[in-house]
Amino acid sequence: MSGKRGNGEGSIYPYRNSFAAYVWVDTPDGKRKRKYVYGKTRDEVHDKWIKLHTEAKKGPVATRHRTLAAFLTYWLNEIVKPNLAPLTYVSYEGSVRLYINPHLGAKRIDKLAVRDVREWINKLAITCQCCAQGKDAKRRREAQRCCAIGECCEAHPSRRVVQAARDALRAALTHAVTEEEISKNVASLVKVPKPRRKRIKPWSVAEAGRFLADCAARSDHLFAAWMLVLCLGLRRGEVLGLTWKSVDFETGELYVDHQIQRAGRQILHRETKTEESDDFLPLPALCLKALRMRRAQQIGDRKAAGELWQDTRELVFTTKYGTPIEPGNLTRMFALRARRAGVRVIPLRNTRHTCSSLLVALKVHPKVAQRILRHSQIAMTMEVYAEASEEEVRAAIGKLSDAMGGSG
Repeated sequence: MSGKRGNGEGSIYPYRNSFAAYVWVDTPDGKRKRKYVYGKTRDEVHDKWIKLHTEAKKGPVATRHRTLAAFLTYWLNEIVKPNLAPLTYVSYEGSVRLYINPHLGAKRIDKLAVRDVREWINKLAITCQCCAQGKDAKRRREAQRCCAIGECCEAHPSRRVVQAARDALRAALTHAVTEEEISKNVASLVKVPKPRRKRIKPWSVAEAGRFLADCAARSDHLFAAWMLVLCLGLRRGEVLGLTWKSVDFETGELYVDHQIQRAGRQILHRETKTEESDDFLPLPALCLKALRMRRAQQIGDRKAAGELWQDTRELVFTTKYGTPIEPGNLTRMFALRARRAGVRVIPLRNTRHTCSSLLVALKVHPKVAQRILRHSQIAMTMEVYAEASEEEVRAAIGKLSDAMGGSG
């Protein structure tokens, strides 16, 4: 190509044994500045120059780009922390600190390519996190047993961890596109294998009845919690977040609007995730009796603790000193009690699947069960009733009622 400049190419010029060009652009902060592009040949720079002109006509263009690590710090502190749930911030912050920044943090955000993200995901999946995070090296020298002494334990992240890291990067870059710092989200163009969810068979009503009967016979201080989990399908955090103000013994209703969550080093008592989660739930007779028993137990705990009692939220389920119960401890206690009752140990979250059958066994009216199960159509509830009406189901609840001294 000749050295003569073409029409309209006055801003392309020789620069350090190569070429450069600039375009006047409007920046995201409302100022007008020059944006430069560089290349080894005039043709290369001309193509970049044309592309930059096109971008400038579409809207604001950033003239200086941060590193990915710098942008992620801004995103976590200014976008995620003030606007999203604390647990979401903890999850995103962990993914950024442990998995994204060590590999991609030094790259300029506008230079991040699909190939970079794909190579990062592939590398992350085969990287021992004990080595990468120096977990074994942080132990006392006499306690080191693997990576720090040259015997890699190959603690590779699971598919779920890899997917969570990619999702965190995708969420951050989506916001970068919204703020017009980059033109496209390269993380959304990279697919990751979906983690396979292990299917666990939920308890039958007979198993649930045996579990509850054993807890009732032993006067378990968490018996009412297990009743609410199994009979109303409440989640772990919802049960732990219940206050006595949420229980109406006269109308036989329970209002679910708060939850207990562990977020980093804090235990939070906060509103449920969405307004749709808030609801008045009718309480079957056995649940009401279990809650009355729990109230009597807590009064005894308060008297025994004296000045050490600390409950300021009127929580239904507390430790013997009135403090909130650690969510992880509730999961562990559920497993211990299942073993004690001689039934299969299943994750606490899987008890929701047993809820519908238990409502049938408790002879709860279908319209009431529809509210508890949150079915949009009564036909869905009647299908459950048709499947679960068995004598052995009712016999299991009969044993539970006997263990509680009757269902009155």
